[in-house]
Amino acid sequence: MSSPAVVPANGATAPAQEGTQPSLEQSPQWAKGQFRNPAVEPEQGFWKTMGIMWDFMFHKPAGTAPDAPIEVRALTKDQLLAAPDRTLFRLGHSTVLLKLRGRFWLTDPVFSERASPFSFMGPKRFHAPPIALDELPEIEAVILSHDHYDHLDHDTVLALAPKVRHFVTPLGVGQRLIDWGVPAAKVQQFDWWQGTSIAGVQLTATPAQHFSGRSLSDRNSTLWASWVLIDDDLRVFFSGDTGYFDGFKAIGERFGPFDLTLMETGAYDPRWPYVHMQPEQTMQAHVDLKGKRLLPIHNGTFDLAMHRWQDPFERISALARLRNVELVTPVIGAPLAIEQPGPTPQWWQGAAVSAPEAGMAGEPAASAVGR
Repeated sequence: MSSPAVVPANGATAPAQEGTQPSLEQSPQWAKGQFRNPAVEPEQGFWKTMGIMWDFMFHKPAGTAPDAPIEVRALTKDQLLAAPDRTLFRLGHSTVLLKLRGRFWLTDPVFSERASPFSFMGPKRFHAPPIALDELPEIEAVILSHDHYDHLDHDTVLALAPKVRHFVTPLGVGQRLIDWGVPAAKVQQFDWWQGTSIAGVQLTATPAQHFSGRSLSDRNSTLWASWVLIDDDLRVFFSGDTGYFDGFKAIGERFGPFDLTLMETGAYDPRWPYVHMQPEQTMQAHVDLKGKRLLPIHNGTFDLAMHRWQDPFERISALARLRNVELVTPVIGAPLAIEQPGPTPQWWQGAAVSAPEAGMAGEPAASAVGR
């Protein structure tokens, strides 16, 4: 197990003192018993929050979920093992599998049918994962951005734990895993601008503008983060969930340019502008990061907002054409060569849509773990 390391401003990894454990209270992001964003965010207020919830439950427009199967490329373990290094597979929402140095690295794995604390209600998948959990090969590291249900799934984590060597998380999120039964020796937790090197890949937690919590009583008790992955000359950015803020420029200055940015593009709304980006902001964040190619994530799997499910793809595609940015949109489950991806299809075009009560569309490409 690699020991935690602090990443200075120049981006080089320097080892921390042996045996040190993360302290939430010592984090610059911790104040008055909670983690916070550097920018002051207006309070939502109880009635505004209730209004959003009411609209989400009873006033959902048509088109927020597909009513026919969306395209998913089924995957096998043998295909993953045979894939060349620096291949990426988008498994849905913000779950991305990368093959680097002959090992596998997995972001925010969610394989359950619902992104919810309940098995009978909450956002339901549009599609099954392209590969079953028990078919996945050994995972070198699971990289977690924060603890919301569509990014941190209890059943997925416990099913994966025996085949994962490292869980790399923001402060506090790792303790959740340990409390669930993941061996503490597998868990490493980091503040912003801290990181570690695992099997030759440098992982650094970087700022994001979001929030955390899995119940009404634990808001912001754990930290949220974006991540930088560096494999020699290859640099990949994973946004996690975030609003637009000046931190993207700081990350770009320290670690850019990036060969690929995995950028949140979906679940946005004018009523929560501080915690999720509009596509125009996603594009600007990619530019701030000095990104070469942009892969939009946080879309196409769960109904988490009021926009049409295709809207994130359509808007970011139009912006990419306007700003001459190379956009890659692989079919879920299809391999993508990170360095030379070639053209990718606009697979969402022409798909039918349904009223918001639609559940999982069509037959699954592979079984998913249940709750």
